[in-house]
Amino acid sequence: MTTPQPHAPPRRQAGVGFIFAVILLDMLGVGLIIPVFPELVEQFRSGDTSSAAVAVGAIAACYAVAQFLCAPILGALSDRFGRRRILLLSMFGLGVDYLVMGFAPSLGWLFAGRIVAGVMGASITTANAYIADISTAETRARNYGLVNVAFGVGFILGPIFGGLLGGIDLRLPFFVAAGLCLLNSLYGFLVLPESLAPENRSAFSLRKANPVSSIAHLRTYPLVASLAVAFLLMALAQRGLETSWVLYTGYRYGWNEFQNGLALAAVGVSAALVQGFLVRPAVTWLGERRAVLVGFGIGTLAFAGYGLAPNGPVLIAVIFAGSLGGIAGPAVQAIIAGTVKPTEQGKIQGALTSLMSLSAIAAPLVFTSAVFGYFTSDAAPFELPGAPLLAGSLLMAVAMLLLVRAFRRH
Repeated sequence: MTTPQPHAPPRRQAGVGFIFAVILLDMLGVGLIIPVFPELVEQFRSGDTSSAAVAVGAIAACYAVAQFLCAPILGALSDRFGRRRILLLSMFGLGVDYLVMGFAPSLGWLFAGRIVAGVMGASITTANAYIADISTAETRARNYGLVNVAFGVGFILGPIFGGLLGGIDLRLPFFVAAGLCLLNSLYGFLVLPESLAPENRSAFSLRKANPVSSIAHLRTYPLVASLAVAFLLMALAQRGLETSWVLYTGYRYGWNEFQNGLALAAVGVSAALVQGFLVRPAVTWLGERRAVLVGFGIGTLAFAGYGLAPNGPVLIAVIFAGSLGGIAGPAVQAIIAGTVKPTEQGKIQGALTSLMSLSAIAAPLVFTSAVFGYFTSDAAPFELPGAPLLAGSLLMAVAMLLLVRAFRRH
């Protein structure tokens, strides 16, 4: 008679709820410092707003460059060692980094802190790969939609609490953000399971970690390459909207900070509702490819509406209607995740994150400094403050045409 062997404890199953909580806490930390960071820079510049604006722009560009360079590295490392280790390391590193920025004695320390934050923030690559690992063909679009909800909620609540905490002390949001990230890393250490099976891991190489070669590798999957180009055009339009919005609404409608805050909150809330409740039925009804095309079509009209809205109430109406275009992003991610081999999810997601970082570098220079600056200056043949948003509409239309062609070919 054989002695029964004790059963091994059941392995926790990877679930989207884990990664949702991880990203939500991560984005709350990011959002907390948004309202106070420029003011802290201005303090280091002895109250010189013009000089502070230059420094904030340079820091933002360096943050985006750090993400561009490091996203493929983290993606390739997660393909080799698993998603869990990279996510935990990134979250812990970001928590320590916020502490450093909270105690920063000079602008140089703050500058270095944001570069490190860009490195650690590239972990979104790993988070997207994690979702690809745990999703099925039926749940991919829904899961990416839920992840986008976590982003939206974090960016809605983070700046609100950051502003309140900053009113108490300008450095307090940095310490709260550090606490959230360190708590997040502890939460992940205790409950976050690994999503990448050992047989689906691949060797790490410097070539895979090179952002240029990782982007070039997208051509291995022709449909993914076309989707990536469309995604980049959409990101350029979106970043252009974000960087020119306050200038545009202040110039055209005379909005103040409070009115802009309410409008941006409306953007976040409507986007979260669409991502959380509409993506799954829309993709089920339309299919992933039609959902992408419908989303880009709505986005094209929405950007045109932003640039042409004659008054504030019309602009608000366009915000709510345009949020329906949010079904495109999760559907694009779902198609990409379903096309790429499990061993290359991290690498491909790293390439996509690098492309998004490029849009964050280019958009402020092109849409805000060049387009908005020119069409509100005396040098312009006619005044058109909505020019950056109309340019975004054109980019969305081009992206949609590229996708129609790609879907026909593949």
